[in-house]
Amino acid sequence: MLTNEQLQHLKKELEQTKEDILNRFKDNDHFQLNSAFPYDSWGELSAYDNHPGDQATELYEREKDIALDLHEREHLRDIEHSLKAIENGTYGICEVSGKEIPYERLEALPTATTLAEYSSQDVVSKDRPIEEETPFGQFEFDDDEEIRAPYDSEDSYQDVEKYGNSETPQDMENPPLSYDDMTMNAEENIGNTESYENFIATDITGKEITVYPSRAHERYEEELDEEGIMTTFGDLHAD
Repeated sequence: MLTNEQLQHLKKELEQTKEDILNRFKDNDHFQLNSAFPYDSWGELSAYDNHPGDQATELYEREKDIALDLHEREHLRDIEHSLKAIENGTYGICEVSGKEIPYERLEALPTATTLAEYSSQDVVSKDRPIEEETPFGQFEFDDDEEIRAPYDSEDSYQDVEKYGNSETPQDMENPPLSYDDMTMNAEENIGNTESYENFIATDITGKEITVYPSRAHERYEEELDEEGIMTTFGDLHAD
């Protein structure tokens, strides 16, 4: 059981840490999160002339400040919980097993509420970053079942580009009606760049070309016949 001297020592540490956190919040205005993002924190009236790369840097810094602020808030909550436990006479008692927490553990971590073996720090969070919900890198297909083109890296860039780039419509004298009209190869199918890539394949060495019969192949042949050519880039020379 904790002695009165040990308890007072730990209480003093908790109160000092609480005061330090509150002072930091006061000095940095909660890591400047009370500023209206993004302009107040940048000291500018508008972000119109900022390069997207600069805005990305500012966004990263903002996210870091949010994480730091959240960490401090959680620490402050744990401190207040421990101070309340001291007042109630339950401080130093494991909330899981009901056994006494060793003084050495409390001295190292005054906000500890459990024995080391019951520490929540050993629990792996199931919260996953929102980026993992995006389709980038996943194997997806066009809605048209006859095309069946895989989702590739170029398609992932096009998805990002739809949200704007350094040449967005507001910077143009005659802006397009839709963002889709200005993205790279916006009219192409998801996945393959050339239409014939939907029905041909090669081996790992790039040789042994194989044609897989499909409706896409038939349409391709029909289009060539209508044009009276052998390929989209002209007739082939006879060997």
